Amino acid sequence: MGYTIKDLSERTNLSPNTLRYYEKEGLLPDIKRTKGGIRHYSQENLEWIGLITCLKNTGMTIKQIRQFVDLSLQGPETLKARCELLKTHKQEIERHIEEINRYYDKVNCKIDYYTKQYEQYMEEEGN
Repeated sequence: MGYTIKDLSERTNLSPNTLRYYEKEGLLPDIKRTKGGIRHYSQENLEWIGLITCLKNTGMTIKQIRQFVDLSLQGPETLKARCELLKTHKQEIERHIEEINRYYDKVNCKIDYYTKQYEQYMEEEGN
């Protein structure tokens, strides 16, 4: 089963321009083309896009994603290096989650503070 760039764009919620950019940056290996030059994406390409989106949305840079893709294309001898790259990225995600949780706690504290302030104000006003 194959996909046109429009199909892939609809399935991934990525614009055709983004898909072309990923290809240009070397993040999407082995894109087939018809004799007329039209891109024809495979299920494997779709799976790569899912991984690229995951890595990008969790803060991995395009350069790091390209490094991961390049390692993947080199075959099983790079499995350890790929795993290490992902472990390092996972640690970055964990640090980011901790940071977000601190911000989340602060927002909750402010909500509690302003809720109490508002309730006190309403009591004083007799409302």
